[in-house]
Amino acid sequence: MNKAAQDEAAQNDDRLQDGLVWMSAAYEGVPGDIARAREMARAFLARLEEDHGYRVPDRAAQAVQLVVSELLTNACKHTSGPALVGLELVGGLVEITVRDSDPGLPVARSADPARVGQHGLEIVMAVSQDFGVYREPVGKRTTATVRLTDEPRGGVERMPRAEGDGGGER
Repeated sequence: MNKAAQDEAAQNDDRLQDGLVWMSAAYEGVPGDIARAREMARAFLARLEEDHGYRVPDRAAQAVQLVVSELLTNACKHTSGPALVGLELVGGLVEITVRDSDPGLPVARSADPARVGQHGLEIVMAVSQDFGVYREPVGKRTTATVRLTDEPRGGVERMPRAEGDGGGER
């Protein structure tokens, strides 16, 4: 991270403490839910800027909305129950969490430019600082973090693989 980005991050971190800014909503997988979730992400980022003076670069705003869209699309496509989307400021990052009732863990596919579709996790991992999927007592929790600076992501280098969980490919 360059000096200007470090100074900006330090200034922003002085304005907010982790966990004080968060937003969440439940989605049933009905038409329009993905658009509503992206709107929630825009509202969350606007709240950071307007209410707390936190500068959110366009690159970060676009990445947050994209990650919300891709993770919720997967949850709606692969589960029959509701999905909960949460956004939280954590140390200069936006942590995006999607919880759903499907216990199967997603399997990231190897990059294949000839494949049509099923690139969602590749996209999420490309724009995120970190990514993980965790089993919960009911279903799973998928998280991705996006850095709120103009610096590029930092590097999620691995592709997550589900081992022996019986989960289907996503």
